Amino acid sequence: MTQSQIASRSEYRRSQKKLGGYKARRKRKENNKRGKGKAVLKTLLLLFLLVILGGLAYAAKLVGQTTRVIDNSYSPISTRSDLNLHIDPINDPISILLMGVDNDEDRDLQSTRTDSMILLTMSPEKEVINMVSIPRDTYTYIEVPNYYSGYEKINSAYAQGESYAKSEGENVESESAEAAIDAVENLFNTTINYYITVDFNAFESVVDAFGGVEVDVPYDIVEQNAKGEVVVDLKEGKRRLNGEQALAFARTRKKDNDIERGNRQQEVLMSLINQAMNVGSISKLESVLKAMDGHFWTNIDRSTIMKIGESGLSTNYTINQNKLSWMSFSYYGASYVGLHQDSIDYVSHKINVLLGKEPEDERDAADYEFVSNGIVSPSTFPQDGMGIPD
Repeated sequence: MTQSQIASRSEYRRSQKKLGGYKARRKRKENNKRGKGKAVLKTLLLLFLLVILGGLAYAAKLVGQTTRVIDNSYSPISTRSDLNLHIDPINDPISILLMGVDNDEDRDLQSTRTDSMILLTMSPEKEVINMVSIPRDTYTYIEVPNYYSGYEKINSAYAQGESYAKSEGENVESESAEAAIDAVENLFNTTINYYITVDFNAFESVVDAFGGVEVDVPYDIVEQNAKGEVVVDLKEGKRRLNGEQALAFARTRKKDNDIERGNRQQEVLMSLINQAMNVGSISKLESVLKAMDGHFWTNIDRSTIMKIGESGLSTNYTINQNKLSWMSFSYYGASYVGLHQDSIDYVSHKINVLLGKEPEDERDAADYEFVSNGIVSPSTFPQDGMGIPD
């Protein structure tokens, strides 16, 4: 990305004033929630259940089936293989991009976009896991070498990699994931070791396999099918949801936004993970494995998965859920998200500290509370004057 592609910060501040505001001074507190346990994201927990329940991989009668499911999912990326060659997840920090996609043989869409993205960073030494949900509509730079480069929604990076793979006869899962990884690495100026991609079919089946999830529905949710028939009707309040209902709860944006949607996705995961950790859930593993088989892909090989599982079971991790501060805008009729620059910097710092790429500073103090100045990053907002703040 050249200097000509991104305006200087001072120039952008001036243009911001001319446009009449991005609510630049509205402060958003970073809810840096901490808690004990194992957490990842929404549909992507499918593979991660094997990590979180890693002990079962060593002792359960289903270990043979576990091995087969993991091996079937393996889709390596050559550049990441070199990067990860000497990593020991039991002792070394790692980062994993978790992606949920909404395409399969039944839907057969022309291209696949990521419906959800969470970057997870874990440090066994510091006993900390950082999670950050990335709004799917984030305007950012995407590049697939010798194929595509430009600014688009970050959820389209996966589709660009998929299109390239199909045109060149390459592995679709690997190339799609690599394009998404590159976009997220560029956004946060960091390094990502692994990816896990899961489709939504498995999500519903896994929720049902565990007997549903308990969540707090923030408002009434009504979803219809293509025939106009009501298929999901949820009332506000504490509810136990089946797979179809949980998917609607995790995906809807009718009354809020991408950020709140990301929070709901994490709420579903935490509820499901808490159930999965119960001894009584061991008997349900076979159903979970059947739901996962053929519905997820990863460049984490079986040996590494077992080590990550061992680390998760033997380390008392603290979970930090970092949240990006943002604004919304329209660009040629489409809705986008622009991230506040100091929010990107803060999240990037927290990621890179865990990875050992940056030293700690005052932002890592126990009493530090991040508050954004509301200035949108010029790398996540179009610089041609055609962006219209909402």
